[in-house]
Amino acid sequence: MPTIVMASPKGGAGKSTSALLLATELAAAESTVTLIDADLNRPLAKWAAQGHAPAGIHIVSDVSEQTIIDTIDRAAEETAFVIVDLEGTASKMVSYAISRADLVIIPTKASHLDAIESAAALIEVQRVEKAFRIAIQTAILFTQTNPAIRTRSLAALEATFDEHRATVMDCRLHEREAYRAMFAFGLPLRALTDQARNIPGAIENAQALMIEAIRLLDRSAQTQAREVA
Repeated sequence: MPTIVMASPKGGAGKSTSALLLATELAAAESTVTLIDADLNRPLAKWAAQGHAPAGIHIVSDVSEQTIIDTIDRAAEETAFVIVDLEGTASKMVSYAISRADLVIIPTKASHLDAIESAAALIEVQRVEKAFRIAIQTAILFTQTNPAIRTRSLAALEATFDEHRATVMDCRLHEREAYRAMFAFGLPLRALTDQARNIPGAIENAQALMIEAIRLLDRSAQTQAREVA
């Protein structure tokens, strides 16, 4: 089953939020998901510990450099999707997890500093591709954007990534109070009521993330099929 890895050397880029939104939207679509929380602060495990995680989501947080590959492989046999939230530092665990990915999503804020870190993540994926002799679908996801304004810095960064032939997702994960409320109250997005404003807009944004992630997975599968043929 498909494995999606959230990777970025920079903390605060939106890896955990992206992973949780994607997992809960897949669960809302009646898929089963294993969320592997490999972040040192264990934000997803803390979210699940509040007791409101959907039945279709299984959280695994007891992972290490020695166990990450077996954990991903086992989860891929048990659930329809595997989503890995990686720590924000370069390590063998990060490389091993990327080697098992069908799709690597690199969340990044629209800032020059985040773009530099995203470039480092792209280089790490390329290094893993070369080491393991595999091709890995990779995409940049802009996070914490303004839904009403497309800033000049965002447009410039989009152009830079396009110039370097990096795939940039059409979806932008906007700055939303609802996303912070998910972690604060331990709830999936669709279970929020009066804890945040404009929940329907947040759901629409998260659903767009899920749809595009699935499209990228389909593209990856088609590429692999052509290589085998």
